[in-house]
Amino acid sequence: MGTTTDVLMQLNADFAQRVVLRPDERSWQASPMPGVARQMLDRVGDEVARATSVVRYDSGSQFSPHMHGGGEEILVLEGVFTDEQGDHPAGTYLRNPPGTQHTPSSAPGCTLFVKLWQFAPGDTEPCRINTHTEPWRQGLRPGLQVMPLHEFDGVHTALVRWAPHTTFATHTHPGGEEIFVIDGVFHDEHGAYPAGSWLRSPRWSQHTPYTQEEGALIYVKVGHMGANFLTPPPA
Repeated sequence: MGTTTDVLMQLNADFAQRVVLRPDERSWQASPMPGVARQMLDRVGDEVARATSVVRYDSGSQFSPHMHGGGEEILVLEGVFTDEQGDHPAGTYLRNPPGTQHTPSSAPGCTLFVKLWQFAPGDTEPCRINTHTEPWRQGLRPGLQVMPLHEFDGVHTALVRWAPHTTFATHTHPGGEEIFVIDGVFHDEHGAYPAGSWLRSPRWSQHTPYTQEEGALIYVKVGHMGANFLTPPPA
């Protein structure tokens, strides 16, 4: 799924290609900090990289203080994630803009969906949303509810809740689409994607998504495949 060179890791680095990684198709890899492991989904760079990952903190683990030169986006999937801003339980959505610093940890342990170096220049507002208390909006089709999380310069991020047996019309994503399945099973004409699945579809991709009896809750980001993000420094 990717290649490694002496100085630069490139994992699913061709953003013109569709990528699907279900949870049983990924493995945990140790991070530089004991007790913190990650499943790399895409990556361009070494330890400082444009990257998308699932990150797991064992109970009582802590990461050393560090700065996010290109910003960090986090969705807490399980447990409680903690930093100087407080405790962030499962369902918390966080954006730490470029230049922010923190010392993350987790007393009970936690699992996170994390995106690094995927902020546009000028996107400097921090964000913290408790998705368990934020209101849902009616979606474009019956059976769909949407919770907007962030929008900047044509890139939109949201949670979408699909009732069982809901179908959306065939549609195209001019700026690409990325999905992480949080709960249930998401489907389209290409396959079925259980909770924990990650999908990345390129610009101008098209599909017809739907759910069956389980319904689904998904994280969705659109418009970012051609976005002008900050660039990590060379290794």
